Amino acid sequence: MATFILVHGAAHGGWCWHKLLPLLEAAGHTAIAPDLLGLGADTTPIAELSLARWVDQVAALVAAQRERVILVGHSRGGLIISEVAERLPERVSRLVYLTAFLLADGQTLGEVAATDEASVLGPNLVVDEAAGTWLIRPEAAVPGFFADYAPEDLDYTFPRLRPEPLFSLSTPIHVTVGRFGQVPRRYIECLQDRAITLECQRRMQAVWPCERVFSLDTSHSPFISAPHALADALLAE
Repeated sequence: MATFILVHGAAHGGWCWHKLLPLLEAAGHTAIAPDLLGLGADTTPIAELSLARWVDQVAALVAAQRERVILVGHSRGGLIISEVAERLPERVSRLVYLTAFLLADGQTLGEVAATDEASVLGPNLVVDEAAGTWLIRPEAAVPGFFADYAPEDLDYTFPRLRPEPLFSLSTPIHVTVGRFGQVPRRYIECLQDRAITLECQRRMQAVWPCERVFSLDTSHSPFISAPHALADALLAE
Protein backbone atom coordinates (compact mmCIF):
# COMPACT_ATOMS: atom_id res chain seq x y z
CA MET A 1 0.00 0.00 0.00
CA ALA A 2 1.20 3.51 -0.80
CA THR A 3 1.19 6.92 0.83
CA PHE A 4 -0.01 9.71 -1.45
CA ILE A 5 0.71 13.36 -0.64
CA LEU A 6 -1.48 15.62 -2.77
CA VAL A 7 -0.25 19.17 -3.39
CA HIS A 8 -2.97 21.54 -4.54
CA GLY A 9 -2.65 24.26 -7.16
CA ALA A 10 -3.02 28.02 -7.14
CA ALA A 11 -5.71 29.64 -4.98
CA HIS A 12 -6.91 26.25 -3.73
CA GLY A 13 -6.42 24.28 -0.52
CA GLY A 14 -6.40 20.68 0.58
CA TRP A 15 -10.21 20.83 0.41
CA CYS A 16 -10.10 20.42 -3.38
CA TRP A 17 -9.21 16.72 -3.04
CA HIS A 18 -12.28 15.87 -0.94
CA LYS A 19 -13.82 13.57 -3.56
CA LEU A 20 -10.53 11.82 -4.35
CA LEU A 21 -9.30 11.08 -0.82
CA PRO A 22 -11.94 8.44 0.04
CA LEU A 23 -11.32 6.65 -3.27
CA LEU A 24 -7.60 6.28 -2.54
CA GLU A 25 -8.32 5.27 1.05
CA ALA A 26 -10.93 2.70 -0.04
CA ALA A 27 -8.19 1.08 -2.14
CA GLY A 28 -6.12 0.67 1.03
CA HIS A 29 -3.77 3.62 0.65
CA THR A 30 -2.94 6.58 2.86
CA ALA A 31 -3.79 9.96 1.33
CA ILE A 32 -2.67 13.29 2.79
CA ALA A 33 -3.85 16.63 1.40
CA PRO A 34 -2.31 19.55 3.27
CA ASP A 35 -3.23 23.21 2.98
CA LEU A 36 -0.15 25.04 1.78
CA LEU A 37 0.80 27.88 4.11
CA GLY A 38 -1.35 30.93 3.47
CA LEU A 39 -3.99 28.99 1.52
CA GLY A 40 -6.97 26.85 2.39
CA ALA A 41 -7.65 27.21 6.10
CA ASP A 42 -4.10 28.32 6.91
CA THR A 43 -3.82 31.95 7.97
CA THR A 44 -0.07 32.53 7.60
CA PRO A 45 0.37 36.04 6.14
CA ILE A 46 1.45 36.07 2.49
CA ALA A 47 4.28 38.47 3.35
CA GLU A 48 5.93 35.73 5.45
CA LEU A 49 5.86 33.14 2.67
CA SER A 50 7.98 32.05 -0.27
CA LEU A 51 8.16 29.10 -2.62
CA ALA A 52 11.00 27.78 -0.45
CA ARG A 53 8.74 27.78 2.63
CA TRP A 54 6.14 25.76 0.77
CA VAL A 55 8.85 23.31 -0.27
CA ASP A 56 10.05 23.16 3.36
CA GLN A 57 6.49 22.41 4.46
CA VAL A 58 5.92 19.56 2.03
CA ALA A 59 9.44 18.16 2.45
CA ALA A 60 8.89 17.95 6.21
CA LEU A 61 5.64 16.06 5.61
CA VAL A 62 7.42 13.66 3.25
CA ALA A 63 10.24 13.08 5.73
CA ALA A 64 7.73 12.34 8.51
CA GLN A 65 6.25 9.35 6.70
CA ARG A 66 7.45 5.84 7.51
CA GLU A 67 7.78 4.87 3.85
CA ARG A 68 8.55 6.52 0.56
CA VAL A 69 5.67 8.54 -0.83
CA ILE A 70 3.95 9.24 -4.12
CA LEU A 71 3.87 13.00 -4.60
CA VAL A 72 1.01 14.36 -6.69
CA GLY A 73 1.06 18.00 -7.80
CA HIS A 74 -1.76 19.81 -9.54
CA SER A 75 -1.04 22.84 -11.73
CA ARG A 76 1.26 25.15 -9.71
CA GLY A 77 1.78 22.24 -7.31
CA GLY A 78 4.14 20.78 -9.88
CA LEU A 79 6.80 23.30 -8.89
CA ILE A 80 6.67 22.13 -5.30
CA ILE A 81 6.84 18.40 -5.93
CA SER A 82 9.80 18.91 -8.28
CA GLU A 83 11.72 20.85 -5.63
CA VAL A 84 10.86 18.32 -2.91
CA ALA A 85 12.14 15.51 -5.12
CA GLU A 86 15.36 17.45 -5.68
CA ARG A 87 15.85 17.68 -1.91
CA LEU A 88 14.67 14.20 -0.93
CA PRO A 89 14.87 11.88 -3.95
CA GLU A 90 15.35 8.85 -1.71
CA ARG A 91 12.02 9.55 0.04
CA VAL A 92 9.88 9.83 -3.12
CA SER A 93 8.88 6.71 -5.03
CA ARG A 94 7.02 8.54 -7.79
CA LEU A 95 6.09 12.03 -8.97
CA VAL A 96 2.72 12.55 -10.62
CA TYR A 97 2.05 15.80 -12.50
CA LEU A 98 -1.70 16.41 -12.80
CA THR A 99 -1.90 18.94 -15.66
CA ALA A 100 0.94 20.53 -13.73
CA PHE A 101 3.94 22.72 -14.40
CA LEU A 102 6.88 20.40 -15.05
CA LEU A 103 9.65 22.96 -15.33
CA ALA A 104 13.29 22.83 -16.32
CA ASP A 105 16.00 24.09 -13.99
CA GLY A 106 15.88 27.87 -13.66
CA GLN A 107 12.46 28.29 -15.25
CA THR A 108 9.56 30.14 -13.65
CA LEU A 109 5.87 29.41 -13.90
CA GLY A 110 5.31 32.86 -15.35
CA GLU A 111 7.82 32.33 -18.15
CA VAL A 112 6.28 29.04 -19.23
CA ALA A 113 2.70 30.28 -18.87
CA ALA A 114 3.55 33.24 -21.12
CA THR A 115 4.33 30.81 -23.96
CA ASP A 116 0.87 29.23 -23.65
CA GLU A 117 -0.86 31.70 -25.94
CA ALA A 118 -4.18 29.81 -26.05
CA SER A 119 -4.55 29.76 -22.26
CA VAL A 120 -7.31 31.90 -20.74
CA LEU A 121 -5.08 32.78 -17.81
CA GLY A 122 -2.67 35.40 -19.17
CA PRO A 123 -5.20 38.07 -20.11
CA ASN A 124 -7.39 37.36 -17.09
CA LEU A 125 -5.03 37.67 -14.13
CA VAL A 126 -5.97 40.27 -11.53
CA VAL A 127 -2.79 41.32 -9.72
CA ASP A 128 -2.76 43.08 -6.34
CA GLU A 129 0.80 44.36 -6.04
CA ALA A 130 0.24 45.79 -2.56
CA ALA A 131 -0.99 42.47 -1.20
CA GLY A 132 1.50 40.45 -3.26
CA THR A 133 -1.24 38.24 -4.73
CA TRP A 134 -3.14 37.39 -7.88
CA LEU A 135 -6.47 35.84 -8.80
CA ILE A 136 -8.23 34.95 -12.03
CA ARG A 137 -11.10 37.17 -13.16
CA PRO A 138 -14.37 35.57 -12.01
CA GLU A 139 -15.78 35.51 -15.54
CA ALA A 140 -12.75 33.51 -16.72
CA ALA A 141 -12.60 31.11 -13.77
CA VAL A 142 -15.28 28.71 -15.01
CA PRO A 143 -14.00 28.30 -18.58
CA GLY A 144 -10.41 28.33 -17.36
CA PHE A 145 -10.55 25.99 -14.38
CA PHE A 146 -14.00 24.51 -13.88
CA ALA A 147 -15.64 24.08 -17.28
CA ASP A 148 -17.06 20.65 -16.47
CA TYR A 149 -18.17 21.30 -12.88
CA ALA A 150 -21.74 20.69 -11.79
CA PRO A 151 -23.48 23.73 -10.23
CA GLU A 152 -23.13 22.28 -6.73
CA ASP A 153 -19.39 21.84 -7.28
CA LEU A 154 -19.05 25.50 -8.24
CA ASP A 155 -20.98 26.44 -5.11
CA TYR A 156 -18.54 24.34 -3.07
CA THR A 157 -15.43 25.71 -4.75
CA PHE A 158 -15.82 29.45 -5.20
CA PRO A 159 -16.18 30.41 -1.51
CA ARG A 160 -13.01 28.48 -0.70
CA LEU A 161 -10.67 30.09 -3.24
CA ARG A 162 -8.05 32.47 -1.85
CA PRO A 163 -5.60 34.87 -3.50
CA GLU A 164 -2.43 33.20 -4.77
CA PRO A 165 0.97 34.70 -3.86
CA LEU A 166 2.78 36.46 -6.69
CA PHE A 167 6.02 34.61 -5.89
CA SER A 168 4.53 31.47 -7.41
CA LEU A 169 4.77 33.18 -10.81
CA SER A 170 8.26 34.60 -10.52
CA THR A 171 10.40 32.21 -8.45
CA PRO A 172 12.68 29.94 -10.53
CA ILE A 173 12.91 26.31 -9.54
CA HIS A 174 16.08 24.29 -9.10
CA VAL A 175 16.21 20.67 -10.29
CA THR A 176 19.05 18.44 -11.44
CA VAL A 177 19.30 15.25 -13.47
CA GLY A 178 21.23 13.57 -10.67
CA ARG A 179 18.57 14.05 -7.98
CA PHE A 180 15.12 15.09 -9.22
CA GLY A 181 15.82 13.42 -12.55
CA GLN A 182 16.26 10.01 -10.93
CA VAL A 183 12.73 9.91 -9.44
CA PRO A 184 10.16 8.16 -11.69
CA ARG A 185 7.67 10.61 -13.20
CA ARG A 186 4.16 10.26 -14.56
CA TYR A 187 1.96 12.87 -16.20
CA ILE A 188 -1.83 13.07 -16.23
CA GLU A 189 -2.97 15.22 -19.13
CA CYS A 190 -6.30 17.00 -19.12
CA LEU A 191 -7.42 17.16 -22.73
CA GLN A 192 -9.93 20.00 -22.35
CA ASP A 193 -7.76 22.18 -20.12
CA ARG A 194 -7.86 25.86 -21.05
CA ALA A 195 -5.68 27.01 -18.14
CA ILE A 196 -2.64 24.90 -19.10
CA THR A 197 -3.43 23.83 -22.63
CA LEU A 198 -2.66 20.36 -23.91
CA GLU A 199 0.03 21.81 -26.19
CA CYS A 200 1.76 23.38 -23.19
CA GLN A 201 1.44 20.19 -21.15
CA ARG A 202 3.15 18.25 -23.93
CA ARG A 203 5.92 20.80 -24.42
CA MET A 204 6.84 20.38 -20.77
CA GLN A 205 6.79 16.60 -21.07
CA ALA A 206 9.20 16.85 -24.00
CA VAL A 207 11.73 18.52 -21.69
CA TRP A 208 11.29 15.99 -18.88
CA PRO A 209 9.86 12.80 -20.45
CA CYS A 210 7.64 10.74 -18.16
CA GLU A 211 7.57 6.98 -17.86
CA ARG A 212 3.78 6.85 -18.23
CA VAL A 213 1.24 9.38 -19.48
CA PHE A 214 -2.50 9.22 -18.84
CA SER A 215 -5.11 11.36 -20.59
CA LEU A 216 -8.39 12.47 -19.02
CA ASP A 217 -11.09 14.10 -21.12
CA THR A 218 -11.64 16.87 -18.56
CA SER A 219 -10.91 20.50 -17.90
CA HIS A 220 -8.27 21.74 -15.46
CA SER A 221 -9.63 20.27 -12.22
CA PRO A 222 -10.59 16.57 -12.51
CA PHE A 223 -10.28 15.92 -8.77
CA ILE A 224 -13.83 17.30 -8.49
CA SER A 225 -15.28 16.80 -11.98
CA ALA A 226 -13.94 13.25 -12.58
CA PRO A 227 -12.55 11.84 -9.30
CA HIS A 228 -13.03 8.18 -10.26
CA ALA A 229 -11.13 8.54 -13.53
CA LEU A 230 -8.38 10.42 -11.69
CA ALA A 231 -8.20 7.74 -9.00
CA ASP A 232 -7.88 5.05 -11.67
CA ALA A 233 -4.93 6.89 -13.21
CA LEU A 234 -3.22 7.40 -9.84
CA LEU A 235 -3.70 3.75 -8.85
CA ALA A 236 -2.51 2.27 -12.13
CA GLU A 237 0.51 0.02 -11.80
